Amino acid sequence: QVQLVESGGGLVQPGGSLRLSCVASGSIFGIGSMGWYRQAPGKQREPVATITNGGRTNYVDSVKGRFTISRDNAKNTVYLQMNSLKPEDTAVYYCNANIRISAISLRSNDYWGQGTQVTVSS
Repeated sequence: QVQLVESGGGLVQPGGSLRLSCVASGSIFGIGSMGWYRQAPGKQREPVATITNGGRTNYVDSVKGRFTISRDNAKNTVYLQMNSLKPEDTAVYYCNANIRISAISLRSNDYWGQGTQVTVSS
């Protein structure tokens, strides 16, 4: 019943920028942490950046200083601003959100977007 819809991926030259967006919709009571993960061919999926519902952020070392994660709680949206992109950033990027769907139950679950391709190449 919950859906995460991503946008903003594409092909960009090294040194360029992209901004990814992810909107959560459906039966949502509340959203906790959100984040962006990526998976390159032949590699395991890794967390790129996460953000709590209070705004605390964490980044993988390889993107620190280049990527910025942010969120708009009123819009159930998380963003990833990617600057100074490198070929090593090429991967499928997935949106993640921990979501509570019930007004009665305190249980929350992780939901994932479909993934969006980011390709950095000259």
